[in-house]
Amino acid sequence: MVDSKTRWAMIRRQRQNPVSPEPEVLIRNVAAEDLPAIKDIYNYFIRNTVITFDDAPLKLDYWQEKYDMSQKFDLPFLVMVRGFDVLGFALVSPWRQRAGYLKVVENSIYLSAPATGKGLGSKLFTALLERCRVAGIREVIAVIADRGAHASIALHEKFGFVQQGHLANVAIRFGRPIGSYLLSLKLPKS
Repeated sequence: MVDSKTRWAMIRRQRQNPVSPEPEVLIRNVAAEDLPAIKDIYNYFIRNTVITFDDAPLKLDYWQEKYDMSQKFDLPFLVMVRGFDVLGFALVSPWRQRAGYLKVVENSIYLSAPATGKGLGSKLFTALLERCRVAGIREVIAVIADRGAHASIALHEKFGFVQQGHLANVAIRFGRPIGSYLLSLKLPKS
């Protein structure tokens, strides 16, 4: 137990050396300067997990193309930041290249390893889906690995995604077969 004199001494020291608050977490449209951090976040998952079907780290050019496409088609591509640190990103891409699929997209959402498990994915996903509604998107498709992606499946189901099917053993990761679940969410008109 701390006596009154010691407690007041601690308070005076704390007032003299205040702890600066951590910068606020912000979600904004991605900028070109965010792309190297996005590349690093995604490449971590390629190297260390089976939740992505890419088997070799992606170069910055790939992310530049994604960025350019999002700009061209006015599709949401968001980044979550705290100060100058990129904590995660979320984007949608056209589901198919045919005109009938014009308002149907596939989503991707990734957080840096230290940002997981803190509820940040829900905040980022909420922002992404709201931007999709504003953009007039009518359906969002998720393709999620059937191994190691339990958190991603839970996140999508939390937001109302419904499982539409399972494709077993459609890919090989780290020498083992892996499948994917297809989930979808119909968005109401804004």
